[in-house]
Amino acid sequence: MKKMLWNLGIILVVMGLLTGCRTAAIHNVKDATVPSTESSALTMEQVKKAIMAAGAGLGWNIKEESPGNLVGTLHVRSHSAVVNIPYTTESYNIIYKSSSNLNYDAELKEIHSNYNGWIQNFDNAIKAQLATM
Repeated sequence: MKKMLWNLGIILVVMGLLTGCRTAAIHNVKDATVPSTESSALTMEQVKKAIMAAGAGLGWNIKEESPGNLVGTLHVRSHSAVVNIPYTTESYNIIYKSSSNLNYDAELKEIHSNYNGWIQNFDNAIKAQLATM
C-alpha cells in the first residue's frame, strides 16, 4: 500500500510539472517608434486608426479612453487580457493593465506565456499598419 501511494505521489508530481502553467515575465512594448519621413509625420488620428485597425485584425476590441490613450481587450476562450495603449505621433506603448484566467502574478510580474505572444503579434500588426500610412 505504501509503495502504491508513493508511486501515485510521484506520478502526480510529474504530471504537475509536465502540465504546469507556462509563465513568463510580462512583455510590455515601450516607446515603439512611429515612422515618419523628413517631410511629414503621421497625425494623432492616423496613429490611432493604425492601432485600431491592427487590433481589430487580431480580435482585439480597441476603445479610446482619452486623447492619446486607447484600451485594448482581447478574449480568447476563457482568457482575457486588457492593455493600455498610450500613443503620440512619435511613439506608442502597449502596457499590461489586467487579465483574467492568465495566471498573472503581480509580485513576480509574470503571466501565461501566451499573453506575450499576443502582445508581440499586436505590436507587429501595428508596425505593419503604420508602414502603410
